[in-house]
Amino acid sequence: MLESVKIQRRQSEIRQALAALVGKDKPTEDETRSMETMDAEYRSNETRYRAALIAEDEERREAKGELETRCDREYADLIGKFELRQVALHLDEGAKIDGATAEIVAELRSHGGYRGVPVPYEALEIRAGETVASGTPDPVFTAPIIDRIFADSVAGRMGTRFINIAQGTNEYPITSSAVTAGWAASETGAVAGPTAYSTSNRSLSPDSTYGITMKVTRKALKQSGDALEQAVRRDMNGCLAVGMDKAVFQGAGASGEPSGVMVGSYGITSTGVNAAASWAAFRSAVVRFMTANAASGPGSVNLLIRPEVFDFMDGTLITSTAVSEWDRLVKNIASPVMSSNALVAPAGTPKASKALLTTTVGGVAPIFVGTWGAIDLIRDVYSDAASGGLRLTALATMDVTVSRAEQLQILTGVQSEASGG
Repeated sequence: MLESVKIQRRQSEIRQALAALVGKDKPTEDETRSMETMDAEYRSNETRYRAALIAEDEERREAKGELETRCDREYADLIGKFELRQVALHLDEGAKIDGATAEIVAELRSHGGYRGVPVPYEALEIRAGETVASGTPDPVFTAPIIDRIFADSVAGRMGTRFINIAQGTNEYPITSSAVTAGWAASETGAVAGPTAYSTSNRSLSPDSTYGITMKVTRKALKQSGDALEQAVRRDMNGCLAVGMDKAVFQGAGASGEPSGVMVGSYGITSTGVNAAASWAAFRSAVVRFMTANAASGPGSVNLLIRPEVFDFMDGTLITSTAVSEWDRLVKNIASPVMSSNALVAPAGTPKASKALLTTTVGGVAPIFVGTWGAIDLIRDVYSDAASGGLRLTALATMDVTVSRAEQLQILTGVQSEASGG
């Protein structure tokens, strides 16, 4: 108990005792001495109380950072102890979920409805040394953020912000107006007129659900500890990352898929290159970012291309030099992202594909990906009943939107072979 609270309680006791004594018309000598003693103690306690408050206030300020982050750190510690093996065995044979895993499942259930067992996205982090044969947990600290799961995904490397939403639809107001400024033409002249501050809302809605089906054999179920734990994590993590990457960029906006960046009606500038891939083509797009004040230079721009474009550019040497077009590109854009999943394969004659450039402005990500609640892990009791296996279906609800169209650019007709090749 805080010292100031103890003193407060004692002061209250003294006041009650004094009130009883003061009410007497003729107090005894002992009662008079008692009043004098308690009065002196009361005055002394007032000084002690002020000193205690000063000391405790200093302690609070020193512990402020810890107090503010303790809740997140405690949840992260629980996530670090979450065992997917327990969930799988619970769904297969009804084993009881206990420990940190049971706490997290109960917490998730209190925030939303799940047909199966809810699994937090953070628990899909691939870990080393999660459990050992004896079953003794050896947790690895995992930060309480969604981004860690998809940090190596194409969407994550292109500057996408991942947002976990408890329920409902989230809207993000993005500034869409431009400030008017100008000099006064004369001493009494007016400066440029005011511009209305306006925003455009970008919404994320729980309309698209992605499903993953996993088959766990009876042999795998009987293996202890890390084997099953890592297998389930790896499969779910990999499938989610691949499916999410494809949806973020190529989502059709129909048949249950969200509208991807390359397909949806987001008003993104699309420029036809219609020529062999070169640094000059990408440089022009970077310059367009810079003239629109969306980027300060090529170093703040992310680039997504097909692997075939890398192959072509790396083999294209500048005349009379040993420097390739790829060398020129990576000198300015240090880590281009290559993916055969996020972009459609080259087609046509000569073969050509699309490329995407993004940039982050004022801390605002170019793309938002929303995930709702947790993954709903449901058991299929029939499909593998004959072999004693376990068939699991994991349901994840996601959506995609962009922030400002000015933070993205699409290039079309980026050729990955020479004309007539």
